Amino acid sequence: MVGSVDTTRTLDLALRKGGAVWVAPANRPARLVWTVWRAGALWVAVGPGEQQVPGLTDDGVCQVTVRSPSTRSHLLELRARARLVTPDEDALAALTAARRNRQPAWSEVYRLVPEPGGTGGAEEALGVRATPALDGQVHPRQA
Repeated sequence: MVGSVDTTRTLDLALRKGGAVWVAPANRPARLVWTVWRAGALWVAVGPGEQQVPGLTDDGVCQVTVRSPSTRSHLLELRARARLVTPDEDALAALTAARRNRQPAWSEVYRLVPEPGGTGGAEEALGVRATPALDGQVHPRQA
């Protein structure tokens, strides 16, 4: 169990400068994609000349795997619902800045919103599954 870990804070820290996450739409393999974390959701831009996430659809459910920014190890997994959106000015600026030295070439932007799931604390309410990096215990592989 994740216990007292604040999931939103964990995501804020792990993805504060944008970040790469694995996104697996229903019945599809996971794809490594760049995202922008803002307003409690992951923003993913896709399209020709950009990253592709086959199977990502409006109102579709996907599994998101987040890695640790410091160790690049598996940090947490959560279930999210994809919403096709038109980004506002602030979101558009954040997505454009995340492209760094490349011209944006996306045709669609999805907002991946963590979904409720499980029973228990706030982490489970967001559909987060604990991983060894979050449970605070030493495991044989960590020793």
